[in-house]
Amino acid sequence: MEIDRAIRECDDRRLQTKYNNATYVIQRALALYSIEEVAFSFNGGKDSTVLLHLLRAGYFLHKEGQNSANGDLKDFPIRTIYFESPCAFPEINSFTYDTAATYGLQIDTIRLDFKSGLEALLKEMPIRAIFLGVRIGDPTAVGQEQFSPSSPGWPPFMRVNPILDWSYRDVWAFLLICKVNYCRLYDQGYTSIGSIYDTVPNSLLCISNSSNKFKPAYLLADGRLERAGRVKKLSSSTCGQLPVDSNGLTSLDMHKNSMLTASIIGVGDEILFGIVEDQLGPYVCRKLHSVGWSVLQLSVAHNNIDSVAEEVERQKSTTDMVFIYGGVGPLHSDVTLAGIAKAFGVRLAPDEEFEEYLRQTIGDQSTGDRNEMAQIPEGITELLHHEELSVPLIKCQNVIVLSATNVLELEKQWDCLMELTKSSNLLKLLDPYVSKNVTTNLLDTEVAEPLSKLCLEFPDLYIGCYRKARYGSLIVSFRGKDQTRIESAIKALQKKFQPGAFMEMN
Repeated sequence: MEIDRAIRECDDRRLQTKYNNATYVIQRALALYSIEEVAFSFNGGKDSTVLLHLLRAGYFLHKEGQNSANGDLKDFPIRTIYFESPCAFPEINSFTYDTAATYGLQIDTIRLDFKSGLEALLKEMPIRAIFLGVRIGDPTAVGQEQFSPSSPGWPPFMRVNPILDWSYRDVWAFLLICKVNYCRLYDQGYTSIGSIYDTVPNSLLCISNSSNKFKPAYLLADGRLERAGRVKKLSSSTCGQLPVDSNGLTSLDMHKNSMLTASIIGVGDEILFGIVEDQLGPYVCRKLHSVGWSVLQLSVAHNNIDSVAEEVERQKSTTDMVFIYGGVGPLHSDVTLAGIAKAFGVRLAPDEEFEEYLRQTIGDQSTGDRNEMAQIPEGITELLHHEELSVPLIKCQNVIVLSATNVLELEKQWDCLMELTKSSNLLKLLDPYVSKNVTTNLLDTEVAEPLSKLCLEFPDLYIGCYRKARYGSLIVSFRGKDQTRIESAIKALQKKFQPGAFMEMN
């Protein structure tokens, strides 16, 4: 069989391992269920195209034995389900039906939604298991295994996921090595295809001297960014027109000076015990203010999974972005990723791409288990790779993990984060906060009431007070995004007192 031969003759050992594992899952399923009891969900995308050819190979390996899998290409009896949608790309429809004709697929076209279509199909057919092209990182992959029963409320069937542990790189290595046809949209810069209303070419593949020409999908350097061409829908119930920005992501707020909020979590008992002074939290605060974000909270969590999970759970739902540092590494106290996984209700799972980065950095010097170090929250993680970073940063939905242990490392990671933001719209950059301070020798009791009134007059500004020493001068700090408003507030304050009572500071 040509697929089996192509994989076994190639030099890609990793792909050979993935292939062997996937075809084993397929053969196992075919041993558990009869041909009449299994089906294959095909949608014309790259993942299901890979699964189609794995099923062809797995079926013939199951039928004739691994060393004599040479059956007729037209002899493929596994029932194929295609959910045809009016929102699908014409190229997807054409590729699906051309593929069905080429390989003699027994295709059932369903024009209902996925759940309703399955309910109708399973009432008519004795199907007990369905092969799916789900991979770790897909929104639907959270909590799934290679064999997973359908979710509560759905018709009962076994979900079989032969390529669950495959990466974006593995998918394209298979398609290119086996030299099989795939939908031509992938040669036009599309890396993850949904409907015509929520999919655009991935801007990371845009050819620099052209705004409408893109490199093919297999040239995407970081597979974690394959969904960067997906647009967020305005309504889940319609297929209406959607605004699209340069990377297929709708912004959180189209206003130039919209308010975006962040929280910062440090993880470390050494901070709570007063052994070390935390310098990273204040640094992140300053950097976020410099790009226009408002920091609502800076907290420190104990080095245990429950404490981290509780803090992440509290902050991720109340702010736009959470930045977390500390507790990342091979030590027993490095529980940050496990805490994040618990906060999102997912498990930690090995990631081969991340393990490869760790191997290049640590090599054989690691005293721990590299596989364990490469475990990251399943199904919600994106690796933020930059050529200046030996190990990518980790983003779990709206939580960004900073692995820096000192300010110099953090400065480098932040600079890389800003460069990634410019190319992929990772963070929305707003007008920076500006500030100005004045100082006075007046007593707190003398300035308390006038300052309270001033806050009411300028609700758009943050007006704070502090002393650097117990009997030192009182410093009043003005912070906002409009320099003119800050100047007006300072003049208004000065008018409330005798001339010279408040002096501006450099």
